[in-house]
Amino acid sequence: MKILQVTPRYPPQSGGVETHVREISERLVERGHDVTVLTADSGDGGFRAERRNGVHVRRFRSIAPGGAMHVCPQLAAAVRRTDADVVHAHNYHSFPLFFAALGIGDRRFVVTPHYHGGSADSTRDKLLSAYHPVGRWAVRRADAVVAVSKWERKQLATDFDVDATVIPNGLDVDRFTSADPVERDRPYILTVGRLKEYKGVQHAIRALSELPEYDLLVAGSGPYHDELERIARQEDVEDRVEFLGYVDDEELPGLYAGADAYVTLSEFEAYGMTVAEALAAGTPCVVREAGALVDWREKEGVESVGDVEPATIGGAIRSVRTVESVFECHYAWNEVTDRTEVQYHV
Repeated sequence: MKILQVTPRYPPQSGGVETHVREISERLVERGHDVTVLTADSGDGGFRAERRNGVHVRRFRSIAPGGAMHVCPQLAAAVRRTDADVVHAHNYHSFPLFFAALGIGDRRFVVTPHYHGGSADSTRDKLLSAYHPVGRWAVRRADAVVAVSKWERKQLATDFDVDATVIPNGLDVDRFTSADPVERDRPYILTVGRLKEYKGVQHAIRALSELPEYDLLVAGSGPYHDELERIARQEDVEDRVEFLGYVDDEELPGLYAGADAYVTLSEFEAYGMTVAEALAAGTPCVVREAGALVDWREKEGVESVGDVEPATIGGAIRSVRTVESVFECHYAWNEVTDRTEVQYHV
């Protein structure tokens, strides 16, 4: 089968959607399928084509203010020109999914929106509001819609009146459960993700005033980095915050395993992949009661916070750090690929 994946960004770009598309694409190749990824992340270099672990990757230039939206009209023509049997588009919150819908023709169309409803950025939120009518059309154009969480399925039903199939994100369980903990001179709290304001790293930095015995390690890069450094200086905790930048896949499990607690305070998530990774590494988690992170509240080893005041976050970390994390992963990436492949044939 010839399968076309359409996504705003693809590895080596990092993020939850990027990981999701890579994991299923490479496994589909291993199963004998011909997989091509069209992505809008070529930057200033213009069109680029490459092959990554058997996956054909074609990168197009886009307009991406603030690293978002990825306006790339040429994707519609690129989708139209391919002879794929099925087109699978990802991420409602960026334009490539819409352009894929424009170019689909009569081929089977599968959409995984990774939908979280809104944006903390006022400008982007206005863009999403204006985009909603055509975005709704694109999602409803799909022959099958896949949600990565129960929370997302409910939101898709409410906002788009579609009945999605829930296929949670997968996890390479062995990579995290067998990790050797990173050893440091001082205990630390970890947060992982793209550095954008809505991810809430600033709240973890401010909570350090309640946790003088801890350092905070921040894994990830993004446009909010400089502001986070400023906040650390303002809070007089810059000597206890370490910005690690991009962390290689081989190093990340050890960072999770060595942390006393993992913290994610994002306002918008469709799943919460980093929570699954931390729990698999045996590290308890503090999550914000927002978006799909609410689905993690009932898991053993997870403490949720309803607000982001330093005292609230500090108290949650002190409460959860003595809890032994127990995580049962129901979906490895092979199972996710199995269930996704079914959507290509129904």
